[in-house]
Amino acid sequence: MDLNGKKAIIVGGASGMAKASAELLAQRGVSIAILDQATSNGAAVAESLNGTFHPLDVTDHVGTEAAINDAVEALGGLHISVNTAGGGAGKRTLTKEGPHPLELFEHTVNLNLIASFNVARLAAAHMATNEPEDEERGVIISTASIAAYEGQIGQVAYTAAKAGIAGMVLTMARDLGGLGIRALAIAPSLFSTGLTEGIPDEFAAMLTKDAAFPKRMGRPEEYGKLVVAIAENPMLNGLCIRLDGGQRFAPK
Repeated sequence: MDLNGKKAIIVGGASGMAKASAELLAQRGVSIAILDQATSNGAAVAESLNGTFHPLDVTDHVGTEAAINDAVEALGGLHISVNTAGGGAGKRTLTKEGPHPLELFEHTVNLNLIASFNVARLAAAHMATNEPEDEERGVIISTASIAAYEGQIGQVAYTAAKAGIAGMVLTMARDLGGLGIRALAIAPSLFSTGLTEGIPDEFAAMLTKDAAFPKRMGRPEEYGKLVVAIAENPMLNGLCIRLDGGQRFAPK
């Protein structure tokens, strides 16, 4: 895909990996719409990129559809969807207090997996109306985690949700292949964003000691560089790409 002149929605784009992705795509001539929580810094980020901001809560699926529709209307089309929204709370399957709360499991799956599928399906519907360029109409990039493969103790809900994202992209790519729409996911290890941003170097070193190289937290722009590479290369499709410096999570 030739990025110049394309249109992108960036869900979670007010900060972190999504913000870095928006910045790098904008440098390539992509028009940007930032979608994030109303209380986020999304409006300022969008203004800095000459883009638009559209508040949303990804767990509000009807509201998400409205926000994406507004963003696509403002952009005048859609070719690229990047979604990093998600999160989770630590809880073991069974503790002294009893079984893992089912409501917490449901919330984590809703926030990560169901919300990611919702964004993807809505983005695909907009992309399907594009005129194809070298038979391609768009690319959808979701965010999993290496926890999808080596979930740690207390991550059972988060692992299930992220494994669902990693598992659905091949089927989604097959579903959408006839339309020239690609579907992929990125599975980052520990990146310096959100709660992990600015932690002491010695603590970061402990968290990344099992990495092959580099033994450090990932940088948001490294995620963004992969987003750009995926968007530009049409042979990348239907897979979840680990972005982890060769790290494999230990049990805890």
